[in-house]
Amino acid sequence: MRAKLLKQTLKDLFKIKRTVAIEGKPGGGKTTICREVADEMGVGFIEVHMPTMLVEDFGIPMPQPDGTIKHTLPHYYPAVGSDYPETGIMCFDDMNQANADLQKVVANMCQARNLHGVPMKEGWQIVSTGNKVSDRAGANRILSHLRNRHTVYDLETHVDDWVAWAIDHDVKPEVISFIKFRTDLLHDFDPQRESNPTPRSWIEGVSNAIGVVSPEAEYETFKGAVGEGASAEFVGFVKIFRNLPDMEQLIKKPLEAIVPSDPATLYAISGSLATYSTVDNFKNVLTYLDRIPPEFSVLSVSYAVKKNTDLMNTPEFTKWAVDKTNIII
Repeated sequence: MRAKLLKQTLKDLFKIKRTVAIEGKPGGGKTTICREVADEMGVGFIEVHMPTMLVEDFGIPMPQPDGTIKHTLPHYYPAVGSDYPETGIMCFDDMNQANADLQKVVANMCQARNLHGVPMKEGWQIVSTGNKVSDRAGANRILSHLRNRHTVYDLETHVDDWVAWAIDHDVKPEVISFIKFRTDLLHDFDPQRESNPTPRSWIEGVSNAIGVVSPEAEYETFKGAVGEGASAEFVGFVKIFRNLPDMEQLIKKPLEAIVPSDPATLYAISGSLATYSTVDNFKNVLTYLDRIPPEFSVLSVSYAVKKNTDLMNTPEFTKWAVDKTNIII
């Protein structure tokens, strides 16, 4: 299931507090989706990283003065009477890396909605995330009775969903443009490789590093995040991106500026133009975009209006949208 639909589905299932499991290749954004769903709904969020947990972390039996035994409760448990909000999502991250004893504890929480007899607040939903055994990311088989207590979704990485998210979260334009150019490199995970291009590594290891490390160190830095092949291609693309014509001059004289013919440069110039677009210069931007293949024009304008929604209120955008109706649809 694509990220956009999965997020809406999680919000729908929150109404009935259905227990959910999200599975997918490493670095696809499973935990981020859970956190963003909670933020967008305005409810609480608790993340429990299962690979670092012991059974004892879920409570240990303590003798009481009256001779009874009472379990301690972990601080992260949204128990009835606790200070946690009345509604929220409790995310068991990387559940597939938990051992069988831990899975048994979570299975009981999913079914009985309590921990050692102490009920969870009614407004909380349990969501688990994890990789598949075939990804060789340390995942174990999920116990059958625990799996039966979840609705399981496979997260599908889709470039359009990622690009929309990336624009909203200030991912560097050269990264976004490159991924649109080489869509198959967004999530090319191979457990045989030491480093892989994934949505996470493109953001944390590449986008966040641009402008931080020197140009001389970029290839090695990117290689350590997304692998040798993807790094080599991206560094080549960045050279094109950085050698584009002066955008301000191009926008001033859109009918005189050179129009490139190779796809890599067209992707680069589309992304760059989008970042330079303002209400004042948008007419000239669109004048230039009318000179390049329409698919690149649509890409650039889509990027621009997500970065600056005021552009959608301009008469130039309205005319452009009408002219490109057959392409957009």
